[in-house]
Parts: sequence; C-alpha cells; structure tokens
Amino acid sequence: MTDYYFERECRTPQSEAYNILQDDAAIGRLDLHFAPTMVHATLCVEESLTREMIEELIQTIDDELVDVVGVSREEFIVHVHQGRDMGVFSNHEFGEDGERS
Repeated sequence: MTDYYFERECRTPQSEAYNILQDDAAIGRLDLHFAPTMVHATLCVEESLTREMIEELIQTIDDELVDVVGVSREEFIVHVHQGRDMGVFSNHEFGEDGERS
C-alpha cells in the first residue's frame, strides 16, 4: 500500500481542503464538503496515477480523513479529475481589467 500524506490547507465548519503528497512530492488536491447525511469530495490527481492507485487513495481518504471527523454519513461521493497542475492563481495577480499586473 502506498503512503499518502495530507497537508490541510484550510478548514471551515462544513469543508476542508488538502494537498496530497507522496514521497514529499505533490500528486493532487482534495476538497471535502460535509453535508448532513453525506460527504462530497473533489479529488484532482496527476496524470501518472493509475485507476488502482486512485482507488487506493480514495480508500485512504475515507479511512484517514472522513471517518476520523466523526460525521454520521450514509454516503461518500468522490468526483475524480485527472490531469496536470496548471498552477495557483489569485485575483491579486491581475489588475482591474483582468490583465496580469
């Protein structure tokens, strides 16, 4: 089983966001949203991960992040997006007209 590490980026009363690391390299990002009877997740992973690796990662997320929160849930729904990271953008990088400052 692969060792995945999760670095929490932010937390609200109903959600959490994590960077996902493997061997000190970022391999994805996870957003969790807690609803009354279910947990929704958006999982973005690198192109190099296989389907089996993604399924293993989802199980690790369920075990290490979702179950430990103690939310009573009937369902855990994960939307997976696979591709390459294009970077992090902020509105502070752009001027009033939307052009890069």
